[in-house]
Amino acid sequence: MKLIDPILQFQAELQDIRRAIHARPELCFEEHDTAELVARKLGEWDIPVVRGLGVTGVVGILKQGSSDRAIGLRADMDALPMQELNTFPHTSQNEGKMHACGHDGHTAMLLGAARYLSQHRHFDGTVYLIFQPAEEGGGGAKRMMDDGLFERFPMEAVFGMHNWPGMQAGQFGVTAGPMMASSNEFEVTVTGKGCHAAQPHKGIDPVMIAVQIAQSWQTIISRNRNPLDAAVLSITQIHAGSATNVIPDDASLIGTVRTFDLKNLDLIEERMRAIAEHTAQAFDASVDFRFTRNYPPLINHAKETAFAARVMQDIVGVENVDTQVEPTMGAEDFAFMLQEKPGCYVFIGNGEGDHRMAGHGLGPCNLHNPSYDFNDDLLPIGATYWVRLAESWLAPA
Repeated sequence: MKLIDPILQFQAELQDIRRAIHARPELCFEEHDTAELVARKLGEWDIPVVRGLGVTGVVGILKQGSSDRAIGLRADMDALPMQELNTFPHTSQNEGKMHACGHDGHTAMLLGAARYLSQHRHFDGTVYLIFQPAEEGGGGAKRMMDDGLFERFPMEAVFGMHNWPGMQAGQFGVTAGPMMASSNEFEVTVTGKGCHAAQPHKGIDPVMIAVQIAQSWQTIISRNRNPLDAAVLSITQIHAGSATNVIPDDASLIGTVRTFDLKNLDLIEERMRAIAEHTAQAFDASVDFRFTRNYPPLINHAKETAFAARVMQDIVGVENVDTQVEPTMGAEDFAFMLQEKPGCYVFIGNGEGDHRMAGHGLGPCNLHNPSYDFNDDLLPIGATYWVRLAESWLAPA
């Protein structure tokens, strides 16, 4: 493994930074202390900073030489609204908030790269260090873009990275094309006519109508969608009624839809709406159909993916880079950036959880799990990747 020696030398400092962020998690658009820490560290390393994009976002600007070329490196900063079960010294001090997805580690890895790049400027052009808020459902990437991220900081391409539990530390995974799914949610309310449960003929039962709709929706996945196109339609909540002897006025179906392409998503939304409306109409009921598109599918660009893969292979070896990693139905708002700019998003292995010190929870070291903790062994690996990616992209002519 070809790690950068100066980064290895300040790995302990990066670990302290990572654990300090972990101990003080902040939710989306509330990352004031985290942003302050990031801006302070960048300032210590003589890196100019712009703050306030996307509310709490931070952009560091590293310029060297005379080239107009530029690259963007992005890390997310926010935590999740979860209660941590770990009890080690750096466990969350903020009740009901936890870095259960490793954004503390993502921030620390990019800070490690920033420090090295500032001290060893082996590139010709500009590196934009993007510290993004609100990835966990807030769409912070889009907010930063709406605030002029790509206009104020023109870059040729943008790159992102996420730790991946279950993949061995020291390994990377990536694939060209769709890598993460779109994230969408629905809430459908059927309104009938409530009545006594002993006299159902005097009302219009919204519960049975909702059940009929729920069953019919599954035929969209099995009969309307091309079987080769991956998609998920999951009803995760059903709400109706408050008494055993009352047929309620309404019933609600809530859940999520995930796809890897927008055409497939269009089909699913259209069929869901048609089935819900026509089924309700057939039973003399009405329906309120709400479908919200949160994050688009994350689609890696082929050229940039091949470039990133070569950089990773040079660091950890060809055998430790899976260039056809299995896509996931999880979602990521870096997808918005890849809609506007060429780029690539990669997974860096976080291991199986053996790195966790005494005091970790009894649960697995999975993302969004209250027993999760970022693997600090990744810090020099991820930082080295960021450095070599920037140096290779902006190699002097």
